[in-house]
Amino acid sequence: MHIPVLTIDGPAGAGKGSIACMLADKLGWHLLDSGAIYRVAALAALRRSLSLHDEAALTAMISKLNIEFKNGEAWLDGQKVTADIRNEACASATSQIAVLPNVRAALLQLQRNFRQLPGLIADGRDMGTVVFPDATHKFYLTASAEIRAERRLKQLSEQGLSAKLCDLIQDINARDERDSNRPVAPLKPADDAVVIDTSPLTQAEVFAEVLRHIS
Repeated sequence: MHIPVLTIDGPAGAGKGSIACMLADKLGWHLLDSGAIYRVAALAALRRSLSLHDEAALTAMISKLNIEFKNGEAWLDGQKVTADIRNEACASATSQIAVLPNVRAALLQLQRNFRQLPGLIADGRDMGTVVFPDATHKFYLTASAEIRAERRLKQLSEQGLSAKLCDLIQDINARDERDSNRPVAPLKPADDAVVIDTSPLTQAEVFAEVLRHIS
């Protein structure tokens, strides 16, 4: 049975997570935050003090992890870790382990298992190119590094955390460089994806544009 999938890819801070949640809610479909799966794996590696370059150890660890997503929350081995996987240290670690082929292979089937009726909204970096190449609709959201850094700074401020805009821009550019040039599943739009620059748009405008294409 063919189960429809709608993919939303793009770099961090482009707004894909919020749009994916809005679409899942509107359509009544399941939601996959693939970045969260990678971040949970990265968090587990940090907690176990594993080297982020030890591919064999990371792959062995992932095979034993119990990762769940319930009511919008991420769980690792029965513990809620939603807040823990959103800090900058975990984000940096995630980008580093994401370049490792065996780590990606270990997490690939886990992501595909989220494909269940009535349909799936998949949010990530390679959902339309690697994980669900046969997706019904594919979108790629992007925005300038400056705009994305400003959005991240606002999020951190709302959480009572401080950061420098220049540091966030530098970190975003570094992550984009790593993600775009990695040999396995580099960050790029699928050939058949609709590309939307969210820099000048409100969240409501982006959502309306996506709905226009899938209608």
